[in-house]
Parts: sequence; C-alpha cells; structure tokens
Amino acid sequence: MSGPTATRTRPREPFDRRIARAVQAVTGRALGPHQTAIVRIGFSLTWLVFLLRELPHRHEMYGPDGPWSWELARRLTADNRAFTVLMWSDGRVWFEVVYGLAVLSAALLLVGWHTRAVSVVFMAGVLSLQNRSVFLGDGGDNVLHLAAIYLVLTRCGQVWSLDARRAARRSETRAVSRAAVKAGRGPREDIVGPLLWTVLGGFLLATTWFSDVTGEWWLPVLLWVLWLGHGLWWLVCRLAPGEPRTLLDVLANLTHNAALVVIMAEVCLIYATAGWYKIQGSRWQDGTALYYPLHLDYFSPWPALSELLGASGIMVLLLTYGTVIVQIAFPFTLFHRKAKNVLLVAMMLEHAGIALLLGLPVFSLAMISADAVFLPTAFLVALGARVARGRDRVLGRPSAGALPEQRRAGEEHGPRTLVG
Repeated sequence: MSGPTATRTRPREPFDRRIARAVQAVTGRALGPHQTAIVRIGFSLTWLVFLLRELPHRHEMYGPDGPWSWELARRLTADNRAFTVLMWSDGRVWFEVVYGLAVLSAALLLVGWHTRAVSVVFMAGVLSLQNRSVFLGDGGDNVLHLAAIYLVLTRCGQVWSLDARRAARRSETRAVSRAAVKAGRGPREDIVGPLLWTVLGGFLLATTWFSDVTGEWWLPVLLWVLWLGHGLWWLVCRLAPGEPRTLLDVLANLTHNAALVVIMAEVCLIYATAGWYKIQGSRWQDGTALYYPLHLDYFSPWPALSELLGASGIMVLLLTYGTVIVQIAFPFTLFHRKAKNVLLVAMMLEHAGIALLLGLPVFSLAMISADAVFLPTAFLVALGARVARGRDRVLGRPSAGALPEQRRAGEEHGPRTLVG
C-alpha cells in the first residue's frame, strides 16, 4: 500500500477567533505611534511658523485693528456658532494673551511636553484665531482646523516627545524609587500635571460662563469630558492600577485608533474630491490649468522661475495631468504599499513645489503634515534614529542607540499625572 500523497492543508481559523484577534488589535495598543507623532510635529510646526511669521501683522489679521472688526466677528459667530475665545472681550490685552498662548502651545506640542493638556490648548488657539477672521485662510487652515481637533483624541506623544523621555526615565528609576520608599524617602511627585489640570479647569469654567458667545455646545462638552477623563486617569493610576487602568487603556486606544482612521480618511477625501473636481474643468482637461497661476503676480514670489516653468508647454501639460492623476489614484493605492509610497512622495514634492512657485508655504506644510500619516513605519524609525544621532553629535554626547526608542514606542502606560 502506497503512502499518503495528499498535501496537508492549514486548518481555517474560526470566525470568532478572527473577530477576537481584530478586537485585540484595535484595543490592545495605540496604532501608528510614529505616524501620529510626525503628524503632531508637522501641524504644530506649521501653526508655529505661521504665527511667528505674522507676528508683526497680528493686530490687523486677528486683533482689534483688523478690517474684519470685532463687532462683525461677533455677529458672524452668533450665526455660525464657531468657537473662539476672542469673543469674550474686545480688549487688546486679552488678544495678546490668546495669541501668546497659541504660540506657546504650538511650541510645547512640537516638543511633546504634556501633550494631553497642551493639545487641548493648541486646539483652542487654532479655533479661536481662525474663527475670528474666517476670510484669511488659503486652504491649509481648513486642514489645520480639523487636525487640531483630531490630535486631542490621539495619543500622539508616545514617541519623539518629552513625555516619552520622561516615561523612559521613570521606568529606569523605578527600582531606585522603591529603594527610596523603603528607606523612608518617597519619590518626587510631578506637580506640573495637577497644576495644569487645575488651570485648565478654571479655563473651562470661563468657557461655560461665556457659552452663549463661545460657539457650539458640543465643544465645551467635549472639553469637560476630556478634563474629567484626565482626572479619572490620575485617580485610577494611583488608587486602582489593575483592571480599571486596563479598561481606561482600552478606551484610550479605541479613541486614538478611531481618530487615526478619521485623519487618514480625511486625507483621502481631500485628494479624491480635489481630483474629481479638477477633471470637470476645461482648463484641466486641455492641460493648461497650471499656466495661469504661474503668470499671476500674487502667486509669483519668484517671477523668473515661474516664467521659466510656464514657458514650457510640455512641462505645464505634464504637471497638470500628473496632478490630477496622482490625486485621483492615491486613495486606490492604499493597500498596495509600493504604489502608495511612490504617489505619496509625488504628492509631497507637489506641495513643496506649490510652496516654492506659488508662495503658499503654510498650505503646503499643512498638506505635507497630513500626508505624513501614511509614511511607512520603517522609514520613520530610521529617520528618528538619524535625527537622534545628529542631535547627539551636535550636543557632544554618546548615542543612546535604538533600543530605548523602541521601548518607548511600545510603551502603553503614559505618565501618571492628571494631564501628562
């Protein structure tokens, strides 16, 4: 009798087990830590650069000296219910305070200092200034407007942040702290988190008091939920670090992953709608659409370069059709890694060209920051390692290596403060 010749087939995984594995994937950890970190860095840098660039003109743009007066802004926000704390007062001092806090929050979010609290202040600053004068944007403000809200819901300080550095140091000194407790010396408490939590509580009280002129009701409610949630997190970490802490981690991971999906869907929607609207225009159909903005003085920071590019009909045709093709095709390439990466590089180069040729750096930075959510993890890890080595060379200290960074990337338990 001959031996068995039938090949063994791998047993099919039961449906309930696949469901359980999928649930574990979205609840067990916050996905895309490097992607959310680069999005945080990109948008905070974009807003910081914009605020610093317009610092000499801030009063004309958003302040009391602007053509869009405080009274006009008050009447508009009364109709559209847009959130802005600048409607609390028309005084110059209050405007300077809000503008200064917007600059400070952008800088602190850039370095990842207490990101849970600072991201809320960052959102309030973005919404307040943009909703004060809604006719000053160039398209990138809409992306930044939405991203500021989404970042509040993400755990965007897991890597490349002062929070991650503080968490790594806490884990390294945990044994020392235990020895200090046994010796009668308790570990030093972090008072910055509770202090921020208290200050933000006062801000929320003011927001509730001025709710009739602040904006839609849902935003103050969201802020109160976040504020109470941070306080609950702090209490659970101190009093019940077991299953209650695990439950809060699951909720935080679910919220983070949902916000990450929304950011990705928003980028795809932007490019899909932009591409489909373009192909309906006759100038995009005949390949001459880019010729006209290149010959507008308002969009020509480098007239010689714009004239040189616009003089080539073949180049204008290729760039016009290439822009449409890339924007329409990108959402369909998300599940093909190589094609997606090629189009991603093309779109980032396109926005860099817009910044250079058309003089729209803030718009381009905002779109590149949004595109960064699709960057491969391997590339971001290698980029972070190169930046860390360059920083160590500049500061003249030995390199820490890649292992601590990987440990921080997988860190699930954030700093145990009220808002840190």
